[in-house]
Amino acid sequence: MSSIGVLGAGSWGTALARVLSRAGHEVAVWSVDPEEVRSLSETRRHRNLPGAVIPEDIRFTADIREACAGREILICAVPSVYVRSTMEKARPYIPPRQLIADAAKGMEAGTLMTLSEVIREELNRDGEHGGIRTAALSGPTHAEEVALDLPTTIVSASADADAARQVQEAFRNTCLRVYTNPDIRGVELCGALKNIIALAAGISAGLGFGDNTKAAIITRGLAEITRLGLKMGCRPETFSGLAGMGDLIVTATSRHSRNNRCGMLIGQGYSPEAAVREVGMVVEGINALPAAMALAGKYGAEMPIAAAADAVINRGKDPRETVTELMGREYKAEAGGL
Repeated sequence: MSSIGVLGAGSWGTALARVLSRAGHEVAVWSVDPEEVRSLSETRRHRNLPGAVIPEDIRFTADIREACAGREILICAVPSVYVRSTMEKARPYIPPRQLIADAAKGMEAGTLMTLSEVIREELNRDGEHGGIRTAALSGPTHAEEVALDLPTTIVSASADADAARQVQEAFRNTCLRVYTNPDIRGVELCGALKNIIALAAGISAGLGFGDNTKAAIITRGLAEITRLGLKMGCRPETFSGLAGMGDLIVTATSRHSRNNRCGMLIGQGYSPEAAVREVGMVVEGINALPAAMALAGKYGAEMPIAAAADAVINRGKDPRETVTELMGREYKAEAGGL
């Protein structure tokens, strides 16, 4: 049994805490909101995880020191835009060789860093945390299903094989099967960019387009993600695996997907701001767009679907007109060049 801290009491952090508890670990979950801590502690229910019961032995706390100190593994499950500020708060209580698994999906807009890179940089601002070990948890894993013990697969990615395996072992469970992958950058890139393609798929559905359109967006969207990833030095097999193809399929098609639902509302005429309010939770695809567009420019990667989503969401372009322009692009070969 290990002692594990989870930073973030959202639906994903809570679902992961539940898996870890059922695997026999001692688990503490931190939230910045004392009222959320009180509610979860008393009701043992999460408002965004219908039907799931939170084990009594999971401790919720608003004291980040309690969640961090003396833990074999820390899981970072806060929204991507809060990863840096959370690490700043946690730094005084984290030892120099701490293993941290990032479960958030996104990239930092200003620095173009993956979230594991953000974690390492922010913790080592004191010059004493250069030995932090990081892994990334990603794959087709809707929290609503993980919290109900439905069979699910996920990837533990790290350039440090021992770190990847340690996280894999921690989540050993009959309902959650964990694979390892050394390509942490590729896994994190997939986790951020698939949300953008899911937004585009949702917009197409909101416009009234059908399954043919959705299949085209998913397939060509994966080609865009792969194209950028290869230019960034990632491994090609990552993009056809669970963190790439698997996560893209589930995020672009599932009723649980915030990004898909947000896109659908935009296609139906909602403004992006109104759509996010209607969804009522963080929509990571919108957060990832600035970094995605900057990376595409930096590496010279053509990403027309992501660029179309950016034009609709950040520049007010008409969705239907954008689809017409996508369909009217110059004809190209599929094989041999992505």
